[in-house]
Amino acid sequence: MTGAAREVMDRYISAFSDHDMETLKSTFSPAAVGTSPEGEAEGPEQFATYVQMFWDAFPDSRVESWQSTGVGDITVDEFSVVGTHTGPLVVAGRRIEPTGRSLQLRACFVCAVENGLIISMRLYFDQLDVLAQIGRLPDIGL
Repeated sequence: MTGAAREVMDRYISAFSDHDMETLKSTFSPAAVGTSPEGEAEGPEQFATYVQMFWDAFPDSRVESWQSTGVGDITVDEFSVVGTHTGPLVVAGRRIEPTGRSLQLRACFVCAVENGLIISMRLYFDQLDVLAQIGRLPDIGL
């Protein structure tokens, strides 16, 4: 992994934890695309909307990095996002009112960096784990 790729990812992670939207948006290429269990994003503004919704639901959220690796301009980061559910959360188009419960979400993203900017971000996490941790897992009768 080149130093430039790691540097931009470190800036992104710091900006997420600091809730610094301008810096976070500055890490993305205008042509950036992303996928997550929640859907797709294109361009810095759509990434910002996605992150802001999470920050609104978990205002004290921050990233705790486990490990990072990569080859060339591809990075892989394993981490937890920790926070407290004190704001409304939208999942699959439904609003979940704050529960006050803690979240420690295990996640991973794979990113491609081009010219010092994120061009692709694929985020992986377990949506059911989020719902279980905040006490909102639906009763499925088991």
